[in-house]
Amino acid sequence: MGMDWYDMIALRNGGYKGRSIYTWEGQSAEDVFEERLIRMLSQHQSVLDAGCGHGEFTLKMSAHTDHITGFDNSKELLHIAQAGLEASDVKNVNYVYATTKSRMPFEDEQFDLIYDRRGPTSIIEHGRVLRKGGIIFGIHTDVTKVKERLHNNRYEQIKIEEFNEALMIFSDEKEFALFLSDVPGNPDYTLPEYHEQLRAKIQENLMDGRIAVREHKYIWKAVKPGNYNSMV
Repeated sequence: MGMDWYDMIALRNGGYKGRSIYTWEGQSAEDVFEERLIRMLSQHQSVLDAGCGHGEFTLKMSAHTDHITGFDNSKELLHIAQAGLEASDVKNVNYVYATTKSRMPFEDEQFDLIYDRRGPTSIIEHGRVLRKGGIIFGIHTDVTKVKERLHNNRYEQIKIEEFNEALMIFSDEKEFALFLSDVPGNPDYTLPEYHEQLRAKIQENLMDGRIAVREHKYIWKAVKPGNYNSMV
């Protein structure tokens, strides 16, 4: 995977976003995450968006807090994010190129809330940039590394919830192929050479005659030890 894949997605899709059209059946974990995050944002002044991508979500969340800094390791995604920021009326957002594979370009205890919407879970290992008593909050498809990193880095009040009830319903195989092709690391299932693999994927995801994918995600939250008085 790595940065090259995300740069490609930025150039192909116009950002870190999917191209497929589908309908939801049931409540999406993404909606739950967004609702909870909005409630938290009003109680925090300095916020870090870990893996901000093309910045659309960052701008949306900026209406609910004093300031958000977004970082990403894809320069192409950040170009899109910066252009979007400049075209908007938003004044309380800035974007930074950074990677969790090295020291983050932020001050110690600079943020009182870090949120990670499908970004790098390795942000957990950069706890020095979070204030004591600050919150780290995320949503991901796999929490194996999340659990390990939260415990190894001595976060407290760890809460992890599993969501697997909502369904994404696709109208036809073209939309499903686009969806699969936008999953990190996947080949382009819209190409003829992947036709047989696509047919197999469709068979695996037939539910009552419909092409459907069950959303399976985890929402997690933890607190950095200390006495900083932010409302949780």
